[in-house]
Amino acid sequence: MPAVFVGHGSPMNIARYNRWTDGWTALGASLPRPRAILAISAHWYIPATMVTAMPRPRTIHDFGGFPRELYEIRYPAPGDPGLAKKVRDVLDSMTVGLDIGWGLDHGTWSVLSHIYPAADVPVLQLSINRTESPSLHYEIGRLLAPLRNEGVLLLGSGNLVHNIGAYDWDNPDAKVHGWASRFEAKVRDLLQTGKERHLLDYGRWGSDAELSVPTPDRYLPLLYVLGSRKEGEGLSFPIEGFDGGSMSMLAVRIG
Repeated sequence: MPAVFVGHGSPMNIARYNRWTDGWTALGASLPRPRAILAISAHWYIPATMVTAMPRPRTIHDFGGFPRELYEIRYPAPGDPGLAKKVRDVLDSMTVGLDIGWGLDHGTWSVLSHIYPAADVPVLQLSINRTESPSLHYEIGRLLAPLRNEGVLLLGSGNLVHNIGAYDWDNPDAKVHGWASRFEAKVRDLLQTGKERHLLDYGRWGSDAELSVPTPDRYLPLLYVLGSRKEGEGLSFPIEGFDGGSMSMLAVRIG
C-alpha cells in the first residue's frame, strides 16, 4: 500500500464540496483498497504512544463553534483489535498502550469520509507522543513500514503549514503569506531531492518555520509517512494549494 499525508484543514471540509474534498475523493479512487487504515492525526497529541484497539471506534466531534450538522455526522468504520496488537508488537522497542476510550477524531474521519465514504475499511489511530523528538516520530514510521506490505494504508493527517492566527476566515482564496509559501517550497524541495531527513530539523529554520509551524502537532504526522518510505520509492503531491492564506492543504503520497 502507499502511505499518504493529507492536509485536513477546517472541520467545515466535512460537509463542504470544494477543491480539497474533490481532491480527497480523487485520491480515494486512485488508491488500492486497503485491508485496514492506520491513521496518525494531529488531534491525538498526548504524552504517550497509544493505538486504538476497540472493535467499534466512536466518531469524535473534537471541535467547537461549527454548524450543528457537523456534530450529527458519524463515520462508523470498524476497528481491528488484532491489528492494534500487531502495531504494539511492531513497536516493541517502545511502550505502546492499547486504547479503548478514544476513537476516530476529526483529523481522521473528516478526510476518510471523502476518501472512503462507505466507512467499510477498518480504521485504527496511533497517537502522537508529544514528549518525543521529531526523529522518534520518523523512526516510528520506519518501524511501521512493513505493515504496508500487508495491505495497511498509513495515513498522516495534519497541515504542513498551519497558523490559525493568520488565517482569513472570510476568504479561502486569500493571498498566501510569504513565510508560508517559502516554508512549503523548502519542504517540497527537500522531499523531491530525497533529503527528507532534513525535515526533522525544521525547528532550526528561523522565522518562516516559527510562523508556519507554531505548534508541532500538525506537522509531525508527515514524519510518520516519510519514515515509511522505501529507498527509491516515488513521491507525488496529489493535492496542492493554500486555504485562507496560512493553511497548506498539500497532500504527499509515497508509492
